Amino acid sequence: MQKNHLEICAFGIQSCLIAQAEGASRVELCDNPIEGGTTPSYGTIKMVREKISIELYPIIRPRSLNYYYDDDEWAIICQDVLMCKQLACDGISVGVQKINGELDTDKMKRLVDLAYPMAVTCNRVFDAVPNPYEALEQLIAAGCRRVLTSGQAATAPEGMNLLKELVAQAQNRLSVMPGAGVKSSNIAELKNFTQAYEFHASARIAAPNLVNYYNFKITDAGNMYIADNEEVRKMLELLKS
Repeated sequence: MQKNHLEICAFGIQSCLIAQAEGASRVELCDNPIEGGTTPSYGTIKMVREKISIELYPIIRPRSLNYYYDDDEWAIICQDVLMCKQLACDGISVGVQKINGELDTDKMKRLVDLAYPMAVTCNRVFDAVPNPYEALEQLIAAGCRRVLTSGQAATAPEGMNLLKELVAQAQNRLSVMPGAGVKSSNIAELKNFTQAYEFHASARIAAPNLVNYYNFKITDAGNMYIADNEEVRKMLELLKS
């Protein structure tokens, strides 16, 4: 029987430290939560690697919108993969698609080879493909370790039926990891129904602004998100029960 794992989607070093302290197995390190996550900076990856010993998987995604990249963006992706290898990351989270929405299987295989010995998680490009059953076999053939997916629904709880089918189809050849909307209120049901053994959640809350002066004319400040340590702890307790 596979051991259950919780991966925390972390949008900064603070969330990585919380994830490790509460017992998570892995962090997917991202920037730009509002855009679904983009590649974090060299300095962020380096500092996180120095601070945590659990598995570290930066997302490699140069921009939002889609996963179809031109030649310059593909070159950026390859350089960022090499950067993560240089910084001793355990793996990367990445995805590439063709203009018709299908997985770019050639580029996924090239990324697996380039990343080695790091492992590769296919990110939520999977939820944008027209045929998830075909895409799953393609990821297995490419050598991906796992796929992060909501079951092609807005949230993993809404996509449970497809998630269950994908777990059964995978037959432990790779891990089907439910993500999006995973919380302590639904993780036990997701585990029992889908039979998945890895789960992805951000458990995020908006961090308070500690600066005591604020100019309300400035509109680009945005929010900073951190992981809620109590929510992370609850999810881990439910996975262990």
